[in-house]
Amino acid sequence: MEQRRGRLTVYLGAAPGVGKTCAMLDEARRRVERGTDVVVGLVETHGRAHTEARTEGLEVLPRRTVEHRGTTFTDLDVDAVLARRPAVVCIDELAHTNVPGSAREKRAEDVEVIRAAGIDVVTTVNIQHLESLNDQVERITGVRQRETVPDAVVRSADQIQLVDMAPEALRRRMAHGNVYRPENVDASLTSYFRVGNLTALRELALLWLADRVDDALGDYRRAHRIDHPWPTKERVVVAVTGGPESETLIRRGAKLAERAVGSELLAVHVIADDGLRDPGERQVARAQQLVATLGGTFHTVVGEDVARAVVDFATGADATMLVVGVSRHGRLRRLLTGSSGDRIASLAGAVDVHLVTHAQAGRATRARGAGSSLSTRRQLAGWAAAVVLPVVLTWLLQRFEDTDQLPLAEMLLLAGTVLVALVGGLLPALAAAVVSFFTLNWFFTPPTGVLTVAEPANFVALLVYVAVAGGVATVVDRASRRAAEATLARTEAATMGALSRSVLTGHDTAEAVVARLRETFGQDAVSLLARTASGWQVVAASGGPCAATPDEGDTRVRVDDDHVLVLTGDPLRASDQRVLEGFAVQTSLVLEYRRLRTREDRAAALESAEATSTALLRAVSHDLRTPLATMRTSVDGLVGGGELVGPDDRAELVRSLDDGIDRLERLIDHLLDLSRLEAGLLQPVLRDRSLDEVLPLAVAGHPPGAVSLEVDESVPMVRTDVGMLERVVANLVGNAVRASRSTGATPVRVLAHVLPGTVEVLVVDRGPGVPAAQRERMFAPFQRLDDSSVGGLGLGLAVARGLTEALGGTLEAEDTPGGGLTMVLAVPRAEPPTGTGSGTGTGVGG
Repeated sequence: MEQRRGRLTVYLGAAPGVGKTCAMLDEARRRVERGTDVVVGLVETHGRAHTEARTEGLEVLPRRTVEHRGTTFTDLDVDAVLARRPAVVCIDELAHTNVPGSAREKRAEDVEVIRAAGIDVVTTVNIQHLESLNDQVERITGVRQRETVPDAVVRSADQIQLVDMAPEALRRRMAHGNVYRPENVDASLTSYFRVGNLTALRELALLWLADRVDDALGDYRRAHRIDHPWPTKERVVVAVTGGPESETLIRRGAKLAERAVGSELLAVHVIADDGLRDPGERQVARAQQLVATLGGTFHTVVGEDVARAVVDFATGADATMLVVGVSRHGRLRRLLTGSSGDRIASLAGAVDVHLVTHAQAGRATRARGAGSSLSTRRQLAGWAAAVVLPVVLTWLLQRFEDTDQLPLAEMLLLAGTVLVALVGGLLPALAAAVVSFFTLNWFFTPPTGVLTVAEPANFVALLVYVAVAGGVATVVDRASRRAAEATLARTEAATMGALSRSVLTGHDTAEAVVARLRETFGQDAVSLLARTASGWQVVAASGGPCAATPDEGDTRVRVDDDHVLVLTGDPLRASDQRVLEGFAVQTSLVLEYRRLRTREDRAAALESAEATSTALLRAVSHDLRTPLATMRTSVDGLVGGGELVGPDDRAELVRSLDDGIDRLERLIDHLLDLSRLEAGLLQPVLRDRSLDEVLPLAVAGHPPGAVSLEVDESVPMVRTDVGMLERVVANLVGNAVRASRSTGATPVRVLAHVLPGTVEVLVVDRGPGVPAAQRERMFAPFQRLDDSSVGGLGLGLAVARGLTEALGGTLEAEDTPGGGLTMVLAVPRAEPPTGTGSGTGTGVGG
């Protein structure tokens, strides 16, 4: 047999200290007195004497102990509860989080395990610990609850008891020391336990529990098949027709709902199930937004009988009042067919019906579908066929000598009526049916030549003919309109699908939207305008001439408060409005995407700048301090050494001071160069120059034998800035010399290769080299080859590449055959004089 699941009883406290734990223990004592096997699995007394007194006479199970970070904690022992297997167990504080290392994270999960074993559980929880109310409680009290329990756990309880107390009574209880220790009372009364906070928590508890009671009542009614309303609170249902009066009805319903505290506003719109489009979609959308603004809920149902559907919804929602508008139809139609308001009132039963008048009341409106979706040409052709076709068919039938032509004439004229319905719609088909009736009566129904019918059977046949012709024409017209609606809907769906895909891919632009809009609707020009302080500005345009202001266009559609789409060309049909609004929505998404991209780019730039600043500060704190420390030591030695400093030592100190100054100048120069490059302030002065003017100066200053300059005099001139190129080469040579010195390799070689359009300056070393995966990384600012070298901020190669790109060249790193690294600096060649060849050669290079 399947294991019985334990029942769950929850004592819900409106605030801490209202007495929920005492209420749980009082129930335990009552059950024990009735002979029920009850144990206390866990109770938190918080040192309160009156709470501890209520545990006397009850069996309290021992707690389990848990070690965590050197501290011993006690908690609920689920295994002990399962081993004891009582009928009921009391477990305090359902929202508690277990000690790390426990089998389950939350005490609520422990309770589920116990209930699964068939043991009833009585527990407690405060309203502020419910997950859905966590944010509201924080806004009210300013305190974030760290321990929460999902609402579904509490809602699943078989019984919920609210433990409540007036705020003033709870504050008196606290002042007497019955809740917190005396040293904590004053702080609590002036912060969390203020009267306003307690009142708000109390209201949250009542409203939350009211929703739970609503759910239970609904379950009870469904279980007992109770269909009639049980009005437990005010629920006002507004019947939204989709007409211009919808907003008036909603506002009136909202006023009625405001009269009762805790009332609800519901709006319902019935969609007819005839498969035809609802002409009031835009009004319905506005009504839906209005209902949401007024705090109500909007519902849509499908039904053939509008009145019955509205009443069924109101009954199912336990409505106390129905708000219905006065019919817009004229008196004659209301007299013949009645009105939806009258039918709703007759079907509502116990639900009150509030009939609201409005500006459109009593104004005759065209029946839905009376307007034809066919073109004017087809309608004119249908009217012409309605007159001509019966005449032509009659003339043809008169050519036959058979006297009994009535059945054949009826069939042919009926076919003609169907043909007219296909061509021109319903009204021409009805006209063709009437014309056919008189034609049959005059020419084919005895006695012919008069409108008199001798035989009753013939008269019935004529009447049946008219009825069948009208019915067939109606069916054909409706089918035709449905086909037209389906075609239009398919076209709109395809267009909207394409728009959705373009938005999802994120590749669409404002220019692409206006171009597609112009193509879709065949407009002469489409422009997207933005409102600025000085007037309207064109953001994107397609075709021409484009409108520069909304008033210059033929059709306008609002995108948002600051943007509008303006179309110039043939006026659009009303059926195109929904697709046009889809374009407006896409345009707003594109603009929002553009704004997000701009913010993302700005954020990325700020993030990059922050990373650069952080790296700079970290590097400056060390690398600038090193030469300064060297210089300070040298100066102290020179100034304070006196006679103890010999000539050799003095020369060494001066050399160290000079090296420190050089290194400091180099670091500062790199920082300035990098900042100028990033700001775009460094502009080269390009002239035709020979490498003989640059390379000797760039390699000077190194110890003899450290650098080998191997450039032939035949190397052509380059287009460059001498100073910037010298700094680039000097930087590369300096790095290469330091790398070669670390391995004791051969001197650094500086070569030149002549290529079509460029001259490559090669700086070749035999040092340790750089792995291919790190070569691009070493050109980034604040990157060093091994992240441990001293004497630089890691800006040298970043500055060198930036200067090279400013000169119109490139700087790359390659392997040196046999080991090492070769820096390849490509510099643009000077333009050869007119009439001379460019030539290609190779400079000297071992």
